[in-house]
Amino acid sequence: MKLVYSILLASTMAIACNKSGKDDAPVSTEEFVTKDVSYGNDPAQKMDIYLPAGRSSSKTKVMVLIHGGGWTGGDKSEFDPFIPQIRQKLPDYALFNINYRLANNTTNRFPMQENDVKAAIEFISGKLGDYNVSEDMVLLGFSAGAHLALLQGYKYSSPMRTKAVVSFYGPTDLVDMYNNPVSQYAPLLLQALLGSTPQQNVAVYNQSSPVFFVNSSSPPTIILHGGQDNLVSHTQATILQNKLQQAGVVNQYVFYPNEGHGWFGATLDDSFVKIQAFLATNVK
Repeated sequence: MKLVYSILLASTMAIACNKSGKDDAPVSTEEFVTKDVSYGNDPAQKMDIYLPAGRSSSKTKVMVLIHGGGWTGGDKSEFDPFIPQIRQKLPDYALFNINYRLANNTTNRFPMQENDVKAAIEFISGKLGDYNVSEDMVLLGFSAGAHLALLQGYKYSSPMRTKAVVSFYGPTDLVDMYNNPVSQYAPLLLQALLGSTPQQNVAVYNQSSPVFFVNSSSPPTIILHGGQDNLVSHTQATILQNKLQQAGVVNQYVFYPNEGHGWFGATLDDSFVKIQAFLATNVK
């Protein structure tokens, strides 16, 4: 995608963003795109930033994108094919597509991933004036990224205001996911992330499950899930929806009975149409 720089800052911005990996954000309101901006000291703590033209601190909201990969894999580049579609549907949003440190069986275990998401948001919060965007934020994630988006949205009320969460087939109750797996890999991924089974340490499973943090102040949530998901059961979506309804939280459950763990084409187009409508109604 073509990068559009401020006329006054073009020469210095290119050096700052492309060589140092740091973003000396533009004051102008022209479109601005930069990649691999560091939000921490670890090489994995990077984000891609897409600032729309005509933005302002009063009307331009923030959307944080969080990739999937079972907490042990994946990369922010997985969102690249969808960025144009998201920007077209949601032109009033600045997009921040983040990486986080990945878990394995010995290091980088939970809550490192949760902490990285929080650190990324703290970085964005500190740059709102530079980016010329508001403090209103929407979190959107796929799979493990949806799990992290839900945790961030339900557990933390600062430094930015989470106005809505978008969950594409995200795990919500990790004890249930472990005990009732639809895939033999689900328990293995959870053990790699958490370092134990629920029988050994149920507290860490509950602490990492978004359903345990739902309350009446939780942000509006749209949940999208496929009926043929062979990694994260669609019952994870219904468990969350029931919790949200019990707490009186605005929510929408979009169920695609013939889709699996991810979808494309007309179904994905339909997803973004529904997300656009949900956010237009619930994010002011």
